[in-house]
Formats: sequence, structure tokens, C-alpha cells
Amino acid sequence: MGVVILLYVVAEVAAVWAVSSAIGFLGTIGLLLAGAFLGSWLARREGARAARAFMQTAQAGRPAHAEITDGMLIALGGVLIMIPGFVSDVLGLLLLLPTRGVFRRAWLRRIEKRTVQHANQARGPVMVVDSEVVSEPPGDDRPQRSHPVIDAG
Repeated sequence: MGVVILLYVVAEVAAVWAVSSAIGFLGTIGLLLAGAFLGSWLARREGARAARAFMQTAQAGRPAHAEITDGMLIALGGVLIMIPGFVSDVLGLLLLLPTRGVFRRAWLRRIEKRTVQHANQARGPVMVVDSEVVSEPPGDDRPQRSHPVIDAG
């Protein structure tokens, strides 16, 4: 983790240096401030849009996985925009613009994989089907399963 942070700092310094060499010191400061203001406005707009989408989905009674993940990615994008530097601004914009769908899908796949792995380690094999826990119907003569079945979708 320390190496990643060091590489990030080096990349930020190199980016600021390159931009400053191209457009000058005051232009670089102005560009960083403009990026922060534009990014905060975009984060506020996209955050409100994600909150409305979450409320509509919740009122409809559907699972809101994508909406919650969008809200988290938008918040992360807003934080990245507010960190001074061009690399963090680009990463923040990628999370605030429609490209965040790529990050959302990757994040949800990772979470699903880690959840199943954790459940398998903790309780033995678990089956995920449509995001709901599937219980045995009452009065069923079949023997009860020794592991839970989770409906994931």
C-alpha cells in the first residue's frame, strides 16, 4: 500500500510539473481551482440524481444495489476532485461521469465474489441466487440443508 501511495504522489508531482511547464504557474493554479469548482458542482448534481434514483427504486420495492453503489462512487469522486492534483481530478471525473458504470460493475463483481468466499469459509458452501435467502417451505418432508441458500438477484 505504501508503494501505491508513493507512486500516486510521484504521478501528481509529475503531472503538476508538466502542466506548469506548459501553461505557467498561475495557469496551473487556476486550472486546479477550476477543476475543484467544476468537480464539486458535478458531484453535487450527480449525487442528487443518485439520491432521486435510489428513492424511486426503494419506493418501487426493487433492490437498489446499483443506486447505492453509484452514490458511493460519486462520493469518492467528489473527494478525489477536492484533493489538489491533476491525477486525482481525472480519477474523480471518471467516477462522476457516466463512465462510473464500468467501476460499478467491477465493484459489484468484486463484492459478490468476496461475499461468497467469506460465506464459504465461515459456514461451508453457500449458493447465491437472486439476492434473497431461500428457506425451506413449511411442511416439507425433505431433510433440511446443512448450509444456507442465499438468493442474490
